[in-house]
Amino acid sequence: MKVLETERLIIRHQTIEDAAFILELLNDPSWIQYIGDRGVRTIDDARDYILKGALDMYVRLGFGFYLTELKDGGTPIGICGLVKRDFLEDVDVGFAFLPRFWGKGYAFEAASAVIDYAQCVLGLKRIVAITSEDNHSSAKLLEKLGLQFEGMIPYAGTAEEFSLFRLK
Repeated sequence: MKVLETERLIIRHQTIEDAAFILELLNDPSWIQYIGDRGVRTIDDARDYILKGALDMYVRLGFGFYLTELKDGGTPIGICGLVKRDFLEDVDVGFAFLPRFWGKGYAFEAASAVIDYAQCVLGLKRIVAITSEDNHSSAKLLEKLGLQFEGMIPYAGTAEEFSLFRLK
């Protein structure tokens, strides 16, 4: 199901058929470095990840991480969307794209559309985002999107701290 369309992108619900792409994305070294190893190693693991993650969140909350694909050709390039984490009071916007699609403005285009959707359609008043402390590219993009650094917070169940940003 298509959620949003931008000039160059389709932002839609993930489906089980996206498992091969999700497997590739979650095992990309940049995902593992900045987001973490989710232990997804097979197509079946990826299907389970989609079922228990995005699909469950769509049903429970009406939003989640959406698959982002190129309008021209339908090539999946990443995920972008909204998530409600147990340890955060507010909904946060997040994104992850395969490195071969970095530097082309896709993450900004997708995240801008998702933030607008969150505010105008879902009526969310406060939107936040988190990044690992060393993910300077994502932090720079969040600032370009209008979020500002609020401080460091512990990531639930770990000793790791993350940078918290909030929409101004």
